[in-house]
Amino acid sequence: MKYLLSSFFTLLLIGSLITGIANADWAFRVVVYDGNSYIPSDIQVDSKQIGAKIGKVTYYSDVEGTYSGNFSNTYPKGTEYFSINNVDVMDAIAVKADNNKFIVANFEGRYAVKKYSWRELSPYILVVPLLALIAYFINKKAYHRQP
Repeated sequence: MKYLLSSFFTLLLIGSLITGIANADWAFRVVVYDGNSYIPSDIQVDSKQIGAKIGKVTYYSDVEGTYSGNFSNTYPKGTEYFSINNVDVMDAIAVKADNNKFIVANFEGRYAVKKYSWRELSPYILVVPLLALIAYFINKKAYHRQP
């Protein structure tokens, strides 16, 4: 019984650590193209001003985080990006919206793709083996006490 109880609490503790990660909503809308972040505006671009297709959304998420590729927290996967005639892509791009209208997205800066940080992973790397070790010794003690 002690083995079952200690195993249950160990799994409960590990589960709460793993699922205890908080997610936040985005503070602003963003599209990422070629490592640059752009903020979509409410300004529409006339279709005559649209240049070549330069990319598309490869990943969508409404959960705040740092993602790789041509990412958006506003437009679904597959939404196309276009250049705007006589406008440098380092100033603005056009995003094709649902209703076949083109929306200006203004350059905000480089998008920092964040790799896994040891500082963020260290609690899991340290705690999980520690909990497993504690569970092992609790179970070993419980096993030796039985006649």
